[in-house]
Amino acid sequence: MGNLTIPKAKSISTPGMYHDSPTLYLYVAPGGSKSWVQRITIDGRRHDLGLGGFPLITPEHARRRAAANRLEVANGKDPLAEKNKTKVLTFKQAAQRTYETLKPRWRNEKVARNWLQQLERHAFHHLGHLRVDEIGREAVLAVLTPLWTVKPETARKVRRAVKATLSWCQANGFVEINYAGEIIEGALPTMRTLRNNFRALPYKEIPDAVETIRTCGASLATKACLEFVVLTACRNGEARLAVWSEIDLEKRLWIIPAARTKTGREHRQPLNDQAIAVLQSIQVLQDHSDLIFPSPYKKGNPLSDMSLTKLLRDNALADRTTVHGFRATFRTWASECTNADHAVMELSLAHTVGSSVEQAYARSDLLAKRRRLMDQWGAFATGTPAGKVVHLHG
Repeated sequence: MGNLTIPKAKSISTPGMYHDSPTLYLYVAPGGSKSWVQRITIDGRRHDLGLGGFPLITPEHARRRAAANRLEVANGKDPLAEKNKTKVLTFKQAAQRTYETLKPRWRNEKVARNWLQQLERHAFHHLGHLRVDEIGREAVLAVLTPLWTVKPETARKVRRAVKATLSWCQANGFVEINYAGEIIEGALPTMRTLRNNFRALPYKEIPDAVETIRTCGASLATKACLEFVVLTACRNGEARLAVWSEIDLEKRLWIIPAARTKTGREHRQPLNDQAIAVLQSIQVLQDHSDLIFPSPYKKGNPLSDMSLTKLLRDNALADRTTVHGFRATFRTWASECTNADHAVMELSLAHTVGSSVEQAYARSDLLAKRRRLMDQWGAFATGTPAGKVVHLHG
């Protein structure tokens, strides 16, 4: 009988190796994950054999595996031999498998492509040819250390991709320890938090910006789309890919499907009078695609992801704001010029509000309150007489 019961093993939280029975230990990683390790001597050399993770592998199950390995060694056999017969993937092969596994979870092809490109540019030349069970701390650090302080944001992305690949390998039994995880924290210098805020106009300049958008020489679809982005405080892709079937003009409502939101949940966005006017002005562009803002150059296709940015560049606005920056301007205006609740402002931007527990109990999306806020924003942003900012109540 070993030293560790299931309750005792569950209660251990300090990282380290905890002895259970002859040659068998419970390894607790710095991040809290637990796995069974057998320290056994084979042909005069000590080996650490991974026997599986706890609690999936119980203490009794781990002891039986350890005993079977000791018996094989006593009989002159090598318990590693059978394990090594299984073909172990190279890191590049494992990364491709991981990519295929994760791809359905990503919002679009661009995000998926970027994930793999980070590994191709920064990791494959070090790790790609190595079998995943040969990859240790040194190999992972050889990839990350040169990037860590010079290109910190790239380093974060590369580490996440390497970690995800080795996690996939762990789950499929190819490796026991993820050497891109918590285990290397101490070897990497502290990285300061980076905040690359989007450029955003002061809210007092928004009416002039909207007028510039309306009167510029861009196509009708491009001008209307950017004004719609401003008036609804939505994201670029949410507007460019919008279709008429998502709009209810009578209820003054836009239902953005979950597939196109950052949170992965359907979002109801109230439409102010100014946004409705934009939609009515471009109904002449309707075609078989059902797109609200179809490309003027490629029939049946949406505007390109750079079309709105090009409008800003062509009209001397790009050095002061990005398309996304209009959301920040709206948020600043709402904070400084209204007394709208924090939740109302955040939900107007389709942000997640509160902890997972709070979200479970918050069954309302505060549509009526958000409608009042967006009505005020529409009037303010277009400089209409009703645009004088008033305090919101409720």
